[in-house]
Amino acid sequence: MVIMREALAKKIAWISVISNLILTLGKIIIGWYGKSDAVFADGIHSAADVFASVIVLLVIKIANKPADKEHPYGHGKAEVIVSEIVGILLLLVSLYVVYEGVSGFFEKVESPSVLAVWVALFSFAAKLVLYRSSMKVAQENSSKAIEAIAYDHKADIVASIAAAIGVLLSIMGDRLAIHFLLYGDKVASIFVAYLIFRIAKDMLTEAFDILLERNINTETILEYIAIINEFPEVKRIDRIRAREHGHYVLVDLRISIDHYKTIKEGHDLAKKIKGKIMDQYDNVREVLIHLNPYFPEKK
Repeated sequence: MVIMREALAKKIAWISVISNLILTLGKIIIGWYGKSDAVFADGIHSAADVFASVIVLLVIKIANKPADKEHPYGHGKAEVIVSEIVGILLLLVSLYVVYEGVSGFFEKVESPSVLAVWVALFSFAAKLVLYRSSMKVAQENSSKAIEAIAYDHKADIVASIAAAIGVLLSIMGDRLAIHFLLYGDKVASIFVAYLIFRIAKDMLTEAFDILLERNINTETILEYIAIINEFPEVKRIDRIRAREHGHYVLVDLRISIDHYKTIKEGHDLAKKIKGKIMDQYDNVREVLIHLNPYFPEKK
């Protein structure tokens, strides 16, 4: 399972590296010579994607290593760190693109080349395919690293179509002699920056939540509780916590059972509960169960 997951992650990362490298060169060259700030900005974003994919390739093997003496909970958070690095990178890219877009309003405006439109549309189509395939693999394997790549593709999808619209507006403004439309490309580049910023914000928020060991969503916790309540020996759930550790989840549970139960009976019950949770949730790596004695309330 781990070998298959690692192989899939590497495959997605390599596809992302190659495709983003091609798109980066195309958008930066055409954006520069075609006088399109929006397409050029989209190319800078693709360059960031190349860097992000390379980082993922380097960290995948570490994230899939089993637990050891120094890292008893495994190495899953390596993927979260990657997600955070990519988020910071995208944040910096968004600030750069905003600066370039705003400064363009104070310079002489020229109509972009029609070729810039076709490059943006090609990028949109390619990124749509890459996003859907990457996100599918990320969800099937609970991989934060692949999910980070998929989010990069998602940002490029909207960014590319926005760039295409901006270029078209500028070309129309030039041919129809509508001066304010010439700024469509500049406005599109700022919009691209905003989209990149939103993706960066979401990635950084999720990464910080995981690193700070925020409890997982309430719906999943309730599902765990429902499983535990299927065991009549459990008299009370005293505490339940669960946290993401990269691509897997660790569950901490405190339950009360009748005080006269033997250690073996308690052990067997805990083993059954752990087994059932892990059988139903492939992403749960560990369930730590603490037993408390239960005394019936006196009437």
